[in-house]
Amino acid sequence: MTRRNEIADSDKEAGATPTTHCPLPIAFSFTLHATDGAARTGVISTSRGEVRTPAFMPVGTAGTVKAMFPEDVAATGADIILGNTYHLMLRPGAERVAALGGLHQFMNWPRPILTDSGGYQVMSLSSLRKLTEEGVSFASHIDGSRHMLTPERSIEIQCLLGADIQMQLDECPAMPIAHEKAVESMRLSLRWAERSKRAFAEKSKPGQALFGIVQGANYEDLRRESLERLREIGFPGYSIGGLAVGEGREEMFRVLEFTAPHMDEGKPRYLMGVGKPADIVGAVARGLDMFDCVLPTRAGRHGQAWTPDGPVTITNARFADDETPLDPASACPASRDYSKAYLHHLFKAGEYLGAMLLTWHNLHYYQQLMADLRAAIAAGRLGDFIAEFRARTGEAVL
Repeated sequence: MTRRNEIADSDKEAGATPTTHCPLPIAFSFTLHATDGAARTGVISTSRGEVRTPAFMPVGTAGTVKAMFPEDVAATGADIILGNTYHLMLRPGAERVAALGGLHQFMNWPRPILTDSGGYQVMSLSSLRKLTEEGVSFASHIDGSRHMLTPERSIEIQCLLGADIQMQLDECPAMPIAHEKAVESMRLSLRWAERSKRAFAEKSKPGQALFGIVQGANYEDLRRESLERLREIGFPGYSIGGLAVGEGREEMFRVLEFTAPHMDEGKPRYLMGVGKPADIVGAVARGLDMFDCVLPTRAGRHGQAWTPDGPVTITNARFADDETPLDPASACPASRDYSKAYLHHLFKAGEYLGAMLLTWHNLHYYQQLMADLRAAIAAGRLGDFIAEFRARTGEAVL
């Protein structure tokens, strides 16, 4: 019996009166609960549930968080996951997903889903794509078939998938980039933002939200121009794109320091594609609310575990006889109930369970990190938390 049926049956037993209509969708909103310096904690409300911030979104590229059951992803503490427009439009296809009830039903994830625009993946295809004012034409990495991704088509795909939070199509240029080229790219993204918003107004359903994306490379004047224009267009949330593309942590933090203070206080701030635990802690301290990254799942599949004391490469020979678990104090069974020696053996033997357990562990660690950040901000002790984080990991974030 599904959870949905359990709820329906419990309503019948309680004498609930069946209705023939659905309740009105909850309007997208953000409530700020507490601040500590620039850091914030709050709640994003959507039709499919609340998202506690700061929030980390596990990446479900092709309709699955790799090596995890959806219910186990939720059990780690994740309120929301990310789906990838580029991969889902190619396989199985957005129209097919829509015909099968939408992405939430298709992958059995009833909670909120955020989708990216597909732009980052398309831009990374280099020789396989061509950029114009209209959009980006590209060849599929799967079968070489040709496709055109425009702001309108990106929004159409995201609406077909049924995403609760959607992203405008933008251009994400590699860094370093000359100022004049960054100007052209940023202003193209602004024109695409306007087109994305118009398409969203036509195709979206009540309760869904579209975020604008701040671009401008590492130039303060361009980031300010991008943000000011996006605010004029008007979005319920704003993302910072074009970072975590090889510029280094110090440079990323520098860009955040001159961008985040000018973002709307009453709207979510999403740093796209970030990142390592120290990246997230530093970005939270600088006022960011939402994050996503493939790192915890990808690292888990390749034998790297993230722990409160830093990363552990479980395939190292020194763990072959280590009877201790990754984290004996963790509430996660993968972290607490399996020895490093056993995990080492699984990877050396090529057993799927190794990737599953380390992915589970990593996602739990990331969600515990977010929970600890939220608690520290609410208690006004983020400075103490950061000092403890640095002492254990050796990572400086301020």
